[in-house]
Amino acid sequence: MNLISGIDVTSGALAAQKTRLDIVAQNIANAQTTRTAAGGPYQRKIVTFETALLQRTGGASVQSVRVGGITNDTAAGQKVFNPQHPDAGPDGLVQMPNVNLAYEMVDLITASRAYEANLTVMKSARNLAQRTLQIGK
Repeated sequence: MNLISGIDVTSGALAAQKTRLDIVAQNIANAQTTRTAAGGPYQRKIVTFETALLQRTGGASVQSVRVGGITNDTAAGQKVFNPQHPDAGPDGLVQMPNVNLAYEMVDLITASRAYEANLTVMKSARNLAQRTLQIGK
């Protein structure tokens, strides 16, 4: 694998993790949203990744990761008794979003660490390329 394809692989991973971070932030921001434009409580979003074939060089293929899709989590959120809430039903229960802040924080930390690791790889590849160019001087 040459340096350029290594940077391409890492840039795909950076873009995928950035999308994951954005979706986790959106989930956290809407953890208490009981009414959306579509009606009903906010539904947690999940990012799925897939491999992407970047190029085929002499029989060897270079693969990266990309976002395969963003889907709604179909699990039901909990119902909370709050008769004063504007979205409360006749029984006083409010359907809450299916966002668990503890899970979202863990997802946020793992996505952040993966992003940092890929960024370190990108910086190392850049330094390696600069040193390689200095050898030729």
